[in-house]
Amino acid sequence: MMKMWMWSVAVWVSMLVSARADGPNVVVFLVDDMGVMDTSVPFLADADGQPKRYPLNDWYRTPGMQRLAGQGIRFNSFCAQSVCSPSRASILTGQNATRHGTTTWISPYSNNKGKNGPPEWNWTGLKKGDVTLPRVLSANGYCTIHVGKAHFGPLKGEGSDPLNVGFDVNVGGTSWGRPKSYYAAEHYGNHPKYSKGGKKMTHNVPHLEKYYDTDTFLTEALTLEANAQLEKAVAEKKPFFLHMSHYAVHSPFNSDPRFAANYAEANKSKQAKAYATLIEGIDKSLGDILDQLDKLGVAEDTLVLFLGDNGSDAPLGDKHDHASSAPLRGKKGTHYEGGMRVPFIAAWAKPNPANPWQKKLPIAQGVLQPQLGTVMDLYPTILALAGVETPAGHVVDGVDLAKQFAGKPNPSRPEVFLMHFPHGPHNSAYFTSYRSGDWKLVYDYNPGGKGKPHHELFNLKADPFENNNLASKNPEKLGQMFAAMVRQLEAEGALYPVDAKDRELKPELL
Repeated sequence: MMKMWMWSVAVWVSMLVSARADGPNVVVFLVDDMGVMDTSVPFLADADGQPKRYPLNDWYRTPGMQRLAGQGIRFNSFCAQSVCSPSRASILTGQNATRHGTTTWISPYSNNKGKNGPPEWNWTGLKKGDVTLPRVLSANGYCTIHVGKAHFGPLKGEGSDPLNVGFDVNVGGTSWGRPKSYYAAEHYGNHPKYSKGGKKMTHNVPHLEKYYDTDTFLTEALTLEANAQLEKAVAEKKPFFLHMSHYAVHSPFNSDPRFAANYAEANKSKQAKAYATLIEGIDKSLGDILDQLDKLGVAEDTLVLFLGDNGSDAPLGDKHDHASSAPLRGKKGTHYEGGMRVPFIAAWAKPNPANPWQKKLPIAQGVLQPQLGTVMDLYPTILALAGVETPAGHVVDGVDLAKQFAGKPNPSRPEVFLMHFPHGPHNSAYFTSYRSGDWKLVYDYNPGGKGKPHHELFNLKADPFENNNLASKNPEKLGQMFAAMVRQLEAEGALYPVDAKDRELKPELL
């Protein structure tokens, strides 16, 4: 029955013909593993709600992000899943990871559920029959372009090729979650040295042969390809959706030679310096794409959404400390805020209040939005702007961000975010994090452990850096949060860790 429904939706989308001659252009600029503190733009706020700088803001150099933030709005609390594939599927479907079922990163080769992970999780990722943002936009007259990292499915899965999930163009996208190398001299991982001794070549970025044996860093090669695709789409007089998805700033932390001198004298590790060059490289890419939009004469008609796919993986300090995301606690793959908070900026590439599309979606300039946003919100926001409805039967968990983009609160949006990770191993394993208003609950399933499942409860307003666990001091609030978390898990069809006999370990309030 489910397969028949998915097939009928796919047929509906493929047969849909748009009556519109044009539409607003959209660029989703997605950076791999970029946390909310990996930038010179301050996203955290002081007690008065004003942007507050911390030391990491003075370490990184991101003038392109400063430019975009100055002409748009950025979110203080924008949440993603704590690892990449779940967030990427949520961006394209508008659904929470518990609903689309991809609840950890996808291994290219085999089911990486973890020892006690749910056997039936969606390891195969996105498929041809799935309703996705690029598929719906393509059916409505858009040129849909993917450049860079995909990681939508395993090697033998349909999601391994972005063309199967709704994109008209794919440059660089495949099953790999990271490159083997950022260097053209090493063919971005396609060099014979990586297959010596009969080894299987892996993590090799496709479609970039023309840059081999040059001095073109991977980030720059992808930017050049994206700008070429933008020029082609504009020449064809079609609205475009560009999913500009950088492999940076994921490991390996290869230093970008264009920026290495900026960090040479810093008192930090070699890897930390290299990471900073990767950040500056993606920032230059952002600026280059904004310049290209202006050069092509379409900047006023183009919405730019900049974000990371999960928390920072900067090589700074311990994974659960206040280090790589300081002053936030934790990093990529953890249940703390450093694992789930990401930078998010929305802006028109060239603000002009008289532009018809900007009248439809006005965006406040230079403003910090305190209200929650999530990766699920991109899908309904973009479709609403384009005047396109999602196919009937496709459940959307995200919220249209139009009111929040205008710098106003949206009183009807739920102040809730559920991050479910029933897998291991990672920086944290087998957990659910649940945010509701000022409160946050972390439930650790602890399958196979010597101890029992346990809870952490934080008041993020009073304790934004998660230092004070209130679970034992406030049992009434703990019970309320736990009950709400379980209701949402069940409503979205969550799968749970299992014990040694493959029996589900549903949450228990002990």
